Amino acid sequence: MELRSVEELMDLLYACRGTRDAPGLASTRVDLHQHALQTAALLRRARPADKELQVAGLVHAIGPLLHPGEASRHPDRAADAVRPLLGERVSRLVRHHHRAPESADDDLLRLHQADEEGRSAEFDAGVLEDWRAVLELVASRNSPLGAVN
Repeated sequence: MELRSVEELMDLLYACRGTRDAPGLASTRVDLHQHALQTAALLRRARPADKELQVAGLVHAIGPLLHPGEASRHPDRAADAVRPLLGERVSRLVRHHHRAPESADDDLLRLHQADEEGRSAEFDAGVLEDWRAVLELVASRNSPLGAVN
């Protein structure tokens, strides 16, 4: 599946509510919707100007909704789905975030750190609608699809 509009992506992120990630992916199973918001909020605090990194945090965990089961393939499925809309950098970050400790890439390390911290963080990360303008901005910069909503 390829996401073709910010609206499709927003619908998918809303659908994450009440969905928990697969056991064995981390020490704590989390609600994917809340986890996405918390990861993105942590990245916004750490790197306020890096909208693509923040968006990668927001969408990094959509794999289980795209393809239930196949937990080891979730990052690849999510990366493939967002590439046409959000571009190569966001796709690469999503694809490799779980392998960040093996990398010297600071962005991957930052995303991995926010992903882990977002599993146990207890703070109000806002609502998904707060991210619509950021998603539209990243889409408009990275894809001809971004102009189509």
